Amino acid sequence: MKLNELKPAPGSKSNRHRVGRGGASGWGKTAGRGHKGQRARSGGFHKVGFEGGQMPLHRRLPKRGFTPLTRGDIAEVRTSELEGMTATDIDLAALKAEKVVPHAALAAKVILSGKLSRKITLKVKASKGARSMIEAVGGKVDFNEPPPAPKKEKKKKDKKPEQTEAPKA
Repeated sequence: MKLNELKPAPGSKSNRHRVGRGGASGWGKTAGRGHKGQRARSGGFHKVGFEGGQMPLHRRLPKRGFTPLTRGDIAEVRTSELEGMTATDIDLAALKAEKVVPHAALAAKVILSGKLSRKITLKVKASKGARSMIEAVGGKVDFNEPPPAPKKEKKKKDKKPEQTEAPKA
């Protein structure tokens, strides 16, 4: 085979349709647009998502916005609620048993709100204020949070060195 003998496979190339150039072309008269209707007219286009006047899907569905779907997974517990509990070792199971947090909660966080006068051992997450209040009354916070994952550093591209030679005139 020689370079001057190369040609595309049979049937892979076809001429483009020149529409509206007479009946003999096969694409005359309506030029492939059919009879009447929005798409037959010039300028007969519509917006993305337009459904012919029917309420479009993106307007039929409820808005979700930026509300996280997992917001109920971590329950908030006030320090005043810990005061009324009978247990001294407080973990997620104890909070669920006394119905302080919902049964479906995956974790709990104690926040500073109200007073706490008894000594407790806390085994869930706590805010800085709640932690200091518990330790002030002689209690202990025994929750070890896993360290955050190390961030990957992006490699910076080296800048091209500036030209030191003066441009020739």
